[in-house]
Amino acid sequence: MTSPAIDERQHTEHGRERKQQLLDAAAVLFADRGYEATRIADICQAAGVAKGLFYWYFPTKGALFAELVRTMRWSLRRAQGRAIDPATDAATRIADGAEASVRFMAEHAGYFALLDVERSSPDVADVLDEGAGVYLDDVRRLVEEGQRDGTITDAPSELVAVGVLGAVSSFSNSYRNGRLHPDITVDELAAFVRRWVAGALR
Repeated sequence: MTSPAIDERQHTEHGRERKQQLLDAAAVLFADRGYEATRIADICQAAGVAKGLFYWYFPTKGALFAELVRTMRWSLRRAQGRAIDPATDAATRIADGAEASVRFMAEHAGYFALLDVERSSPDVADVLDEGAGVYLDDVRRLVEEGQRDGTITDAPSELVAVGVLGAVSSFSNSYRNGRLHPDITVDELAAFVRRWVAGALR
């Protein structure tokens, strides 16, 4: 017989898998149809789960979307963390994080294209604003660290941070929407953005 602890762990793991199935199905449907046009029933059908199970994990479609955004946010932060050497100076860490962000945004192009379209939806705007503030604070703190040790230009730290995020977002958006030369690869773009950001910080 399995022990109660093992049985409970298996149920927990199964629950996480079911929840992730819903998130994955929703991400595909949102990107394909848009947030407003996707129904909870559509998500359940695509995930292969009963509608009642949806409400076990998410009280509303908006709650699922917020969870999806937060999950992607933490995935992006993990990708940035893997790319950043904490022993390097602040400017290098910012540039490495920018490069990793471009790669991540290209890898999850459908998700970020969805955000471009749905940004004005009330269900979407609040959770996106929450994330934008987190990213801005992260970069601003690194900018101020670099300014203290003289490796980053002396300018209002918030403006510098906005510039970094703006470069990552704008280049990634242009790549995603086909506004860059078709021969430019993700690797080339990510490396270029890294150099661009590093040069702007000095």
